[in-house]
Formats: sequence, structure tokens, C-alpha cells
Amino acid sequence: MRFFKVKTINWKYILGEIFLIFVGINLAIWFNDWNASKTIQNDKEIALTKIKGELEANLEELVVNRNLNQKIPSFFAEMDSLKMDNKNLLLVPSVMYELRKRYPSQIRGVDSVKTDDELYEYHVDAFINLEITDLSSIAWDVAKSTGIFHEFGYDCLYGLQGLYNTQDLVKIELENATNALRSGSMQEFLRVLEFMVQIENQLEDQYQKMIESIDNCK
Repeated sequence: MRFFKVKTINWKYILGEIFLIFVGINLAIWFNDWNASKTIQNDKEIALTKIKGELEANLEELVVNRNLNQKIPSFFAEMDSLKMDNKNLLLVPSVMYELRKRYPSQIRGVDSVKTDDELYEYHVDAFINLEITDLSSIAWDVAKSTGIFHEFGYDCLYGLQGLYNTQDLVKIELENATNALRSGSMQEFLRVLEFMVQIENQLEDQYQKMIESIDNCK
């Protein structure tokens, strides 16, 4: 009769192998998670850098063009205060010189007739040039299309969304001003400009605050 010899199972070795496999799997999962997290963080930092640059460029253009556009209602208000009943100006040359110096874009030509030793009657050829501010939202649109904006955090996301909503309002009012100017409705044009400066001031404040705090979104 033959007897079979049963080998002793090396449980220590088997458990060691299982432990190594377990550690290896968990290390692989951890590495994949770490790599994905690092990729998301890099993408978020790139997106925020692009948005910050966009906001800085928009802010610079907004301030320059707002200051130029707001000279238009100031110009008409000052002209109305100086005009006579015949809609011309009766001024000394030094006053007209200062007017032309303050409003070089609005006063394109001047005809004058001397009325006495000091005064001249002026007819002014006025020109209105509305500066169209090109406020970009490309970086913000890209962040939304890729979904990376979900990683910004609630406060940051809320601030950016509100800022770009105000920016859209400024664009709408610029279009309204353009339409009023095109139709020749000067009263409506000046009304829109008066309202638009309020929104532009609000947008400037939002730009400045977001530019200062956007690095905290990282």
C-alpha cells in the first residue's frame, strides 16, 4: 500500500504574497488618484491664470474707454450751458481754446465771427465717437466648457459668475448706446451713457476685487 506525503503549506509565504499584492494595488490606486489630482490642480491653476489675465486686460480697456465716453455727456452739458438762443456760442477766444483742449475728440471744427473787441460768435462742428469696449470672456468660457470651473470653490465661482454677468450688462448697454446714436436719438443716447457709467463703475470694482483675490481660488 502506497502512502502520499502531504506537503506542509507555507501560510507565511502565502500571506506575505497576498499582503504584497494588496499593497501594490493600493499604491497603484493612490498613485492614479494623486496623478489625477495633480492634473486637475495644474489645469485649475492654468485656467485661473488665463482668467486673471483676461480680467486685467478687460479692466484696463474698460477704464480708458469709460473715461473717453463719459466726456460726451460732459461736452453736451457744457455746450448747452454756454449756448445762446441761436444755438451758437458767444465767447472770448481763451474760453474756446480751453473747450477745444478739454474735448479734442468732440470738437472737430470751429467757425467764428467777431462781434466786438473781445467776444466771438462760434459755430462748433461737433463729432461723437463712441468707444466700443471689447470685453473678452474667452478664458471664462473655456473654463466652463472643460468643466474645470467646478474646482474653483463656491465663493470664487460665485464671484466670477457675478462679474461676467455684469460684464454682459455693460455689453448690452453699449449696444443700446450704439443703436440710439445710429437712430439719431441724442436724448436716449445720453440717457444710456448715464446709466452705463453706473454699471461700468460696478464692473470696475468687481474686476479689482477678483484680481486681488483670484489666487486664493487655487
